Amino acid sequence: MSGHNTPQIQKLIKGFMKYRKLGRTNFQISDIGYGLWGMSGWTGSDDQQSLDSLQLSVNSGCNFFDSAWAYGNGKSDSLLGETMARNQKRLYAASKIPPANEKWPALPKYKYHDVFSTEHVIKYADLIRKNLRVDSIDLLQFHVWDDSWTDDTEFHSTVEKLKDGGWIRNFGLSLNRWEPENGIKALHTGLVDVVQVIYNIFDQAPEDELFPLCQELNIGVIARVPLDEGSLGGKMTLETRFPKGDWRSGYFGPENLANTVKRVDKLKKILPTGMSLPEMSLRFILSHPAVSTTIVGMRTPEHVHQNVAASDAGPLDSALLSELKNHRWDRKPTRWSD
Repeated sequence: MSGHNTPQIQKLIKGFMKYRKLGRTNFQISDIGYGLWGMSGWTGSDDQQSLDSLQLSVNSGCNFFDSAWAYGNGKSDSLLGETMARNQKRLYAASKIPPANEKWPALPKYKYHDVFSTEHVIKYADLIRKNLRVDSIDLLQFHVWDDSWTDDTEFHSTVEKLKDGGWIRNFGLSLNRWEPENGIKALHTGLVDVVQVIYNIFDQAPEDELFPLCQELNIGVIARVPLDEGSLGGKMTLETRFPKGDWRSGYFGPENLANTVKRVDKLKKILPTGMSLPEMSLRFILSHPAVSTTIVGMRTPEHVHQNVAASDAGPLDSALLSELKNHRWDRKPTRWSD
């Protein structure tokens, strides 16, 4: 698909994308960002469909894309690089360095050097920028983090080397699932420009400590998992099953599926007339002023259409937001949530 707006594409684009500043980076990015994980780690991925969806999102006003080397060993980075190369618009690319010990999430017992040694980080920064077809990466993040590493001098020197050497423009951390406070110490170092954290109708804990600090320090916030790995899409049932190789097959296993479906059903009962559950979910996130963007998968044209419409619609009204506070679900990491 070319970078031009074809009549077919124009028919699908409804609404206007809105933009926000990504903290102190000064990037003006779309408040709906494109998450590329589903292009390599989920069942049903198709490269041409992915490229078409990426292009449609660009034509729709999306200019922020979040990838990671771990998404198909550089495959998602390559798809993003191809899309960036064929467009004249300024597109912002974020990617992530995988942990050298291949362990998700990070744990205090792991030594920093064994996870993000300078040699490992520089190696993957170079691989990522080659796949993205750029000289300098707009935002490079560590894919896992534990705050016990904050005082390690190698952490400080590595980030400084990345910036001083021109490998990256900005540095960020992707925080562990359900541990939004496990990154606060690192934010105080001044090294971190952007933080990525799970935040949605269920996972509201970042509002407690993380978001106020990010606002105080002018740190950009990327809200990930806006639809709770798909449950807030509203289509799952107690009979839903995912193929064995699909990550969601573990996440939505016996210990989580029934509880999740029950909570989703309660949300459906308070949906305003004419509003879908995904729209309410995205607009809930965009209602918080600390959030710079929320990254969501968009593998089909309809997904792109729906997400742009949510951006255009803006924040939810205060009464609905207040009611949604009652649906907060505080969870602790467990073996199936990694």
